[in-house]
Amino acid sequence: MSSITIQKIGITNLALDAVVNAANDRLDEGGGVCGHIFSGAGSAQMTAACRKIGGCPTGSAVITPGFRLPAKYVIHAVGPIWSGGRKNEQKLLYSAYRQSLLLAKENGLHSIGFPLISSGIYGYPVDGAWRTAIAACRDFLNDFPEYAMEIVFAVIDDRVKALGEALLGETE
Repeated sequence: MSSITIQKIGITNLALDAVVNAANDRLDEGGGVCGHIFSGAGSAQMTAACRKIGGCPTGSAVITPGFRLPAKYVIHAVGPIWSGGRKNEQKLLYSAYRQSLLLAKENGLHSIGFPLISSGIYGYPVDGAWRTAIAACRDFLNDFPEYAMEIVFAVIDDRVKALGEALLGETE
């Protein structure tokens, strides 16, 4: 049975098949979610794995082991930097979620934890980020109804969680 839920939890605490890193296109250790994931996984190991891959274009995703995280894998998804909506940001954000889910499916994974990609230091408006994230996840579940996927959004802010829950309920 597939589902989409939102939890108030740090993403590095999710014991799922995979968690998603809000990555930069160089796959370098960053701040925010990215920094926490690298730190939790083991910075040296994660950096070495990402350097082997070399990079990832905006709107796409790649996979590495989870190393010391409770999640078996980390899917590094590169969301867009918000530029007022003039540079295909919605399409690129949707693609980052879609590619993450397709990569999980290709690897036989059935549970995935997402942050709200691009809504932190990349400046994507939270309402729009939620709408795009929910649409991409719902579309994936509708496109692959036979494939069970548990999707968990990990957020740490009560306001962001409440908005996501309201939008998730609105579109059910």
